[in-house]
Amino acid sequence: MSVLLSIKPEFAEKILSGEKRFEFRRVMPKRDVERVVVYASSPVCRIVGEFTVRRVMTATPGKLWKLTRTHAGIEKHFFEAYFMGRDEAHAFEVDEARRYDEPIDPRKLSRAFRAPQSFVYLDSLVGFDRRLRLAA
Repeated sequence: MSVLLSIKPEFAEKILSGEKRFEFRRVMPKRDVERVVVYASSPVCRIVGEFTVRRVMTATPGKLWKLTRTHAGIEKHFFEAYFMGRDEAHAFEVDEARRYDEPIDPRKLSRAFRAPQSFVYLDSLVGFDRRLRLAA
């Protein structure tokens, strides 16, 4: 299964450069995810690359930080603020990241495109994934 994730541009860049090996989430998709397409949110508003998922990790925030901190790509205070009040924290472990040669305007692939607040299953966007693969 493939998902499109909205990721802040600075974190998208760190993932694609290999500096950030974990993408943290408060809520995970219910289906198994093998591929993540990276939508860099505002002000970029473009699909900039993708990565394959090595594994999904779920733990308490404290334990997840201990497991991921060396390649988290974020500061501990940011991590703690993001998961404040949560009993569970999740992370996609990045396996192989690929930056697209040119960022893709998703509205050129689908006029009905709306940036997901968190994620969207690509199979729910009719024809979008096929057009994306052709554009990338």
